[in-house]
Amino acid sequence: MKLVTYNIQYGLGKDNRYDLARIAREIEDADVIALQEVERHWQRSGCVDSPTVLGAQLPEHHWVYGANLDMDASYRDAEGRLVNRRRQFGTMILSLRPIVSSRNHMLPKYGTLTQHSIQQGALEAVIVTERAGPVRIYSIHLSHLSAATRLPQVEALLDIHTRAPSEGGAWCGGHPEPEAGWTEGEMPPMPANAILLGDFNFTWRAPEYDRIVGPRSERYDRLNRLTGFVDAWVAAGRREDEGATADNGKRIDFCFVSAALASRVQAARIDADASGSDHQPLWVDMDL
Repeated sequence: MKLVTYNIQYGLGKDNRYDLARIAREIEDADVIALQEVERHWQRSGCVDSPTVLGAQLPEHHWVYGANLDMDASYRDAEGRLVNRRRQFGTMILSLRPIVSSRNHMLPKYGTLTQHSIQQGALEAVIVTERAGPVRIYSIHLSHLSAATRLPQVEALLDIHTRAPSEGGAWCGGHPEPEAGWTEGEMPPMPANAILLGDFNFTWRAPEYDRIVGPRSERYDRLNRLTGFVDAWVAAGRREDEGATADNGKRIDFCFVSAALASRVQAARIDADASGSDHQPLWVDMDL
């Protein structure tokens, strides 16, 4: 399976044009797609419903959207009738396999006095793969402000990951009145294994990186945890200090996989030719 993560900068490309069709062409070959900075009804991007547009451009993919910013964008039409509309900004996951359940988790927000600080989140999608069974996929966008604002978000993310299996799927258990319809369909799984994809806004040298994949030992190199995460880029044979994904020349977009999935990573690359955003897509091939 081919996985890709891409911060699309709300469709604004390197040529300063908004072009969601270009974004779709750059990622259409992926089995699983994690997008960040996907917006709805912002004036800067023409008030389009970007998730719906992208979904239409990729008609064979199932998709879910998680709004982290959600604000009023309602207006009155020509007859004076209220049109309820929300201005939203968040993340998206698309998958060729059905998304059996989804949740959007809000991450801690640091309230700044003058700097721009936005609500961030982690969108979760559960898919059932052919070879590895059910897997949780997350599309994540962390704070751009500092390590101090990101570390609480990383802690919350790891807590979400740890709790998920014991919480069960979107619904679990039975119901005393089956005819009421609450148990319609199969009970969704909540697997232990997860893949974190997204714009983490830190580099491999950051304490946030250490917290996710384990500390580095001068003698023994990276000390990955048995129940933690592994950087898929490294699992594919790449070096931690190579592979820029952002215009600043830094690698800040990652794919972290549960340690149990690390051996399934086959390859990783960065699409340096993509021009639909100020980020470059990170692709990972996995035996799933």
